[in-house]
Amino acid sequence: MELKDIKSPQDIKNLDIATLEDLAGQMRKAILNRTSQIGGHVGPNLGAVETIIAMHYVFDAPKDKLVYDVSHQAFSHKMLTGRADGYLYKEDFAKVGEYTDPKESPEYDIFYAGHTSPALSLCVGLAKARDLKGENHNIVALVGDGALSGGVAFEGLDAGGALDGNLICIFNDNQMAIAENHGGMYSHFTELRETNGTAANNLFKAFGWDYVYVAEGNNVKKMIEVLEKVKDSKHPVVVHVNTQKGEGYAPAEEYRERFHYRNPYSIGSGNLLNIDTGESYTGVFKEFLKSNIKKYPDMLIISSATPEDFGLGPKERKELGANYIDVAIAEQTGVSVMAGAARGGIKVVYAVVSTFLQRAYDQLMEDWAMDNSPAVLNVDSTGIAAITDQTHLGFWDIPMITSIPEVVYLAPANVEEYAAMLDWAINQNQHKVAVREPVYSVEHADYEVDTDYSDLNRFKVTRQGKEIAIIAAGDFYVRGKEVCELLKAKGYDPTLINPRFVSGVDEKLLKDLVADHKVVTTIEDGSLEGGFGQKVAGFLGDTPLKVLNFGLQKKFVDRYDVETLEKEYGLRPEQIAATILKNLE
Repeated sequence: MELKDIKSPQDIKNLDIATLEDLAGQMRKAILNRTSQIGGHVGPNLGAVETIIAMHYVFDAPKDKLVYDVSHQAFSHKMLTGRADGYLYKEDFAKVGEYTDPKESPEYDIFYAGHTSPALSLCVGLAKARDLKGENHNIVALVGDGALSGGVAFEGLDAGGALDGNLICIFNDNQMAIAENHGGMYSHFTELRETNGTAANNLFKAFGWDYVYVAEGNNVKKMIEVLEKVKDSKHPVVVHVNTQKGEGYAPAEEYRERFHYRNPYSIGSGNLLNIDTGESYTGVFKEFLKSNIKKYPDMLIISSATPEDFGLGPKERKELGANYIDVAIAEQTGVSVMAGAARGGIKVVYAVVSTFLQRAYDQLMEDWAMDNSPAVLNVDSTGIAAITDQTHLGFWDIPMITSIPEVVYLAPANVEEYAAMLDWAINQNQHKVAVREPVYSVEHADYEVDTDYSDLNRFKVTRQGKEIAIIAAGDFYVRGKEVCELLKAKGYDPTLINPRFVSGVDEKLLKDLVADHKVVTTIEDGSLEGGFGQKVAGFLGDTPLKVLNFGLQKKFVDRYDVETLEKEYGLRPEQIAATILKNLE
């Protein structure tokens, strides 16, 4: 059976085990073919091949509902549901995304699943809908790569264990999250593996689930046998599957963290094809941590399963020792640990990816902002040039964080300002400070960078002019400079302002603009609605000034080209300049 000929799960129902094993090999080659050329999640997908083949062999999707958590392990599922071309042929790569997507396959991809941990709760809802409608089918969640460390997964286990009906959780235990797993329950899972699932200490049974253990999770015959036994079960059941992350590809088996997600690489060696050795904001952050851990020996650094995003590889984590904690895929806990440690009287830095911080809004509000807990929140992967999958967009951090009282959100425009803001944030004791790590481009200051930001919401005028004022925040300060040059070429004398603070406005400076300006333009690399520009527009609403806001629209976009989306939103320098001139005239 050729992988390219599979159009639906029905095509594998009558295949023998030898053919299925051959198919697994073809699927692994296809995963490597795609990820080596355009990048992608390597290890999770290689490790889940046999499990997913068995799922589609035994269960009857789309009647049976299969939910993936997190769906960066679902490449094999996509291949078996008519999308193999997206892994076999480069010209078709763009047709298939990194995660399950109902727009790609309304029949087989039930949910968008770019973030982790909600599958069990989603499946409880599916089960209740099925039962209330009097239907009869299986509901299956494939949960893996550290997803159980997320709080909503525990909530789903709790709610699911109380159901009186069919619900199947396949726990893909590959002993890894993105980096190594963290948390007390993982030693428990080790005990279950070492006792072939017979240990009396059983988390899943404690939540009310039946339990089955599979020691050879990368054996398609074993997986089929077990899933056939639990199919149509009338009580919630966990199938605990021991698998190898990166199975079948030596570099991914050896370097499991490195190959969780990999940029384009050589299949033969596993080495990256393009190594960026240039300056980076990650390097600035890493140096900030190194210098301050010496200054504050009791300083705490927090990560939630993404340490390498911030330059903290295995070596750095080992060197930090007790000064470092990984709370696993649990951003709510990350924020609460940050607040608790700050209240305990130590310096704290929590480095977090913007899209994942969304899960911790309540903790940002209740545990941090309401408490006198000065700490530093470093927010990464923001704006248009970060992650382009619609489940991972970095557009929403400014509206989210700046809607919370008493949190200072700083948006540095360059390397020097980023370093200065981090240093100020860690050394002061009055404010809760978030710093928006730049992403769009690596820039250097062409003005004197301040080192003290205690005078809150004080904007910096970097070029004094008249008629037109451009207030360009953070990553897009460089865009403001470009627009400024275009306007100067047209004979105008614009004012250029770096606001630095996106959580408030400089009321005095804005009032002063009224005297000799006609148009005020804000440019930001984030959502317009609820964003920084609207704060400026709101303050200037009762003045004669015309206010123009440029930023990202409040809509979901997926796998876009950055420059194309900028043009669609009117964000290219020439577009912004033309709009300003039109309104000035």
